[in-house]
Amino acid sequence: MTKKKAAITGVQAYVPEYILSNQELEIMIDTTDEWITTRTGIKERHILKGNGLGTSDMAVNAAIGLFKKTGIKPEDIDMVICSTVTPDMPFPATANIISDKLGLINSFSLDINAACSGFLYSLVTATKFIESGTHKKILVFGADKMSSIVDYTDRTTCVIFGDAAGVVLMEPSENGYGVMDSILRTDGSGRMHLHQKAGGSVKPASHNTVDEHEHFVYQEGQAVFKFAVKNMADVSVNIMKQNNLTSDDIAWFIPHQANLRIIDAVSRRMGLDKDKVMINIQRYGNTTNGSIPLCLWEWEDQLKKGDNIILSAFGGGFTWGAVYLKWAYDKVIS
Repeated sequence: MTKKKAAITGVQAYVPEYILSNQELEIMIDTTDEWITTRTGIKERHILKGNGLGTSDMAVNAAIGLFKKTGIKPEDIDMVICSTVTPDMPFPATANIISDKLGLINSFSLDINAACSGFLYSLVTATKFIESGTHKKILVFGADKMSSIVDYTDRTTCVIFGDAAGVVLMEPSENGYGVMDSILRTDGSGRMHLHQKAGGSVKPASHNTVDEHEHFVYQEGQAVFKFAVKNMADVSVNIMKQNNLTSDDIAWFIPHQANLRIIDAVSRRMGLDKDKVMINIQRYGNTTNGSIPLCLWEWEDQLKKGDNIILSAFGGGFTWGAVYLKWAYDKVIS
């Protein structure tokens, strides 16, 4: 009997309407379009505007689109996982809020925070619940309102990030398609290079932490870049070796959209042609947990049942990982 697998059976994403271009950033801070593009590959990013709007609102918009596209009803969902570093509030979990806004009355929900690797960690977590037979329909969100923790006076970080949300529906599969393998890793000593200094239990919010701009992303770019290139490449190559895959076997590589130079370095190490690599960082920037589902959504029309796909990410913590999956469906073009 074929072992039950967990497969992605639908994907949807949402990006806010407002576009923050490099040209607008040139007015805001001491930077240029050429400087940003050369170092990151980013030309523009989407920003969520409006009082009282948070990560859950983008996630809900994505889920509504998924329900409409797949025909799944809210009451069918039995689990929700939201990967995010920008929760609506410290507690309850943003997944709880999403469940309430969508009327998911038959599900339990939780958040996972593994920085930019969170979507992969969440995907693997959902996979285990489905493989165990306890759950049949799981929503996995990757969503972040990074503009809420970006210092727009810091020219090194504010050019990088954008806001977005994506969601996939995970269901059991007995036809051999779905998540085939995964490798997830953590090195907590890397936290000093990429983190948010204040707002947690070690350094609660105060007038001083606000005055010192310590509630924003802090990043030591060079250290993060070096670690990301090596470890994203290593884990992506290792999952190929572990499953006897060559570059010819891979239909698509979906890297976390952190930096174009990182993506290029990792794909070269994997021996992949550029036409097999999903890249949309130029339009959205680094949307953190939203970046991989955003790629899946944009390329959904081109994905074919049985395609070998490698997902790879690296994030603060440090966290990193890779997932190998066989795509489970051909999209019906209406």
